[in-house]
Amino acid sequence: MRKQQEIEIPFLLALLPLIVMIGMMAFTIVKFEGSPHIPLAVGSIVAAFIAWRRGYRWQTIEDGAYKGIRLALPAILIIIVVGMIISSWIGGGVIATMVYYGLRIITPSLFLLTICVICAIVSLAIGSSWSTMGTIGVAGMGIGMSMGIPAPMVAGAVISGSYFGDKMSPLSDTTNMAAGITGTDLFEHIKHMVYTTIPGLVIALGVYFFLGRKFAGASIDDENIQGILTSLSEQFIISPWLLLVPAALVVLVVMKVPALPALVAGVFLGFLCQIFVQGGNVGDAVNTLHDGFVIASGNEMVDELFNRGGIESMMFTVSLVIFAMIFGGILEQTGMLKSIVTQILRVARSARSLIIATIASAFFTNVTASEQYISILIPGRMYARAYQDKRMHSKNLSRALEDGGTLTSPFVPWNTCGVFILATLSVHPFAYAPYAVLNYSVPIIGMLMAAVGYKIQFLSASELKETRDRQARLDREAAEDL
Repeated sequence: MRKQQEIEIPFLLALLPLIVMIGMMAFTIVKFEGSPHIPLAVGSIVAAFIAWRRGYRWQTIEDGAYKGIRLALPAILIIIVVGMIISSWIGGGVIATMVYYGLRIITPSLFLLTICVICAIVSLAIGSSWSTMGTIGVAGMGIGMSMGIPAPMVAGAVISGSYFGDKMSPLSDTTNMAAGITGTDLFEHIKHMVYTTIPGLVIALGVYFFLGRKFAGASIDDENIQGILTSLSEQFIISPWLLLVPAALVVLVVMKVPALPALVAGVFLGFLCQIFVQGGNVGDAVNTLHDGFVIASGNEMVDELFNRGGIESMMFTVSLVIFAMIFGGILEQTGMLKSIVTQILRVARSARSLIIATIASAFFTNVTASEQYISILIPGRMYARAYQDKRMHSKNLSRALEDGGTLTSPFVPWNTCGVFILATLSVHPFAYAPYAVLNYSVPIIGMLMAAVGYKIQFLSASELKETRDRQARLDREAAEDL
């Protein structure tokens, strides 16, 4: 039997599982309004069958599925903890306090712009879009919807701001991964991203300012807002001291405490607030962490906003992540993704077209492998040598990976980022997609800049040698990992 690494799956055959999965996904979601689990499972079965027929041993295919799940375990842990932090912060009155003061302070016409800027600042400080959306974002949804602003608009502004910080922060895992996998200095990588990301943010803020104008003055129901404020003050103890809880979380992450223990600390603080500030008992606080917070205030808007959270609310998301990563893991392990990317490289002959191909491939990997990290990892490995051959600086590659990978992941309903946002903000990716302006404007700007040859940096002879030596070391490390 041929060695597993020598087995090549032709391009068209490698595309078949993807075509089956996407076709069934569209039919299931649009026609039956079903969940993406079964299409992903069917896609995995088709991929496994093709690989087996081409000579891959079943154990190798199974290992690919397990490898995909292992890659998702950190994300799964964060998803579960975010479910607990949402419920504990609601039970502890933290979210209610943020919504209460937000409704009293923020001008409706500037809300979308303001929440985008706030999320951008917080995520830039802590380096995590998920933590920002799971805390500030949830409160922002409550404030915006209470003002009569459609949920997809609010979610789009929250996502744009959160992903700006995630992309530009030196504390961000995706930023460090893109720099590390390409061998680029971290701050060189961040400075090079300014050329695409800052214009994207300016465009997004301009759109949110324009959209916000329609919510000024008479379009806002002051009586409705007052009713929400009254209901919140009746159901929760509102105190500015409770704002110390999210402040403590920001401080922990700025102090470089890893995201998971920092979020666990946030859960603990919310748990204590529910008992000692809101007057709940330990049993109710424990049940809230698992089942979510339950309230019957008599105000429909308040009940809709605050009946959520808990571990149980995230189980749909966790199961979807597992199914998605099984599919992506099989495609990677059996070389199907490599076959597809290799075909793309045959078309990308110039430096300009290579950058465009990288951005497109990162988005394509988000669709197929269903994981933001893989959309950076696989194209980063696959295109590194092509960039060297064209004497292009590695920061061109690292920026393209983030433009096409980091920012487009929320648009894919079965991607880990898409399912997390759906579970956290309760808005479907197809609904918020038009309003996540930063996330689609930056890839477009990146491709336009590449098309005209703007800000493409090439290597000197000495830099080229150093880059090739670094890539050889990375290739050896990757081979050892496999």
